[in-house]
Amino acid sequence: MEKLFHLWVYLETTPLLGLAATLLVYRGSLEVARLARGHALANPVLISIAVLACLLLATGTPYSAYFQGAQYVHFLLGPATVALAVPMYANLARIRRSARAIVPAILAGSLVAAASTMVISRLLGAPRDIVLSLAPKSVTTPIAMGIAEQIGGNPSLAAIFVLITGLTASLLVGPALSVLRVTDWRARGLAAGTAGHGIATARMLLVSETAGAFGGLAIGLNGVITAIVVPLLAGFLAGK
Repeated sequence: MEKLFHLWVYLETTPLLGLAATLLVYRGSLEVARLARGHALANPVLISIAVLACLLLATGTPYSAYFQGAQYVHFLLGPATVALAVPMYANLARIRRSARAIVPAILAGSLVAAASTMVISRLLGAPRDIVLSLAPKSVTTPIAMGIAEQIGGNPSLAAIFVLITGLTASLLVGPALSVLRVTDWRARGLAAGTAGHGIATARMLLVSETAGAFGGLAIGLNGVITAIVVPLLAGFLAGK
């Protein structure tokens, strides 16, 4: 234990801390998910966030020190998102055949996600800046932050809401669709990508390449539609 402590003290002074901690914790989270046989609550991302937060609090490590190394993993989010094009290309024929259903489905999902969030948060008495930060919660983080900044929301809060939305969707989308007896992997992938962007799509990709392909398509289209729709809705639903 003493050796581990000294190792931690050494890593704390270098960018290796965040990188090593993130990789090790995520690897352990994958093992937990495997032992839990893919149970929704054993989501590796959720487990990793909880463990890393507790680790930083317990050791008194500033987030800035942690992120010096974690930024390298953060940088890979872009390439990882682009890599979703691989299963999309493999399922290109299916996507073309389903095009007539895909566009209205994602349009409806984008409208409902943004409008319902804004209406519910207003009814619950949320301030205008919170409402505007919540509005783009179902799109990927860079787009959500850009939208929030454009309409007067808080980009940092928007990023947090996106993360919470993705984690929640990854836990609930699968069971909810099973209860509704939605078995078509194309529909399941579109639902995951529209409701929970990359986090929910990544979970779908673990069980079906087709679902992952349609989820990746939904992430892109939902981002474009939300960027157009949310600024229009903001003036009507966000209040003053």
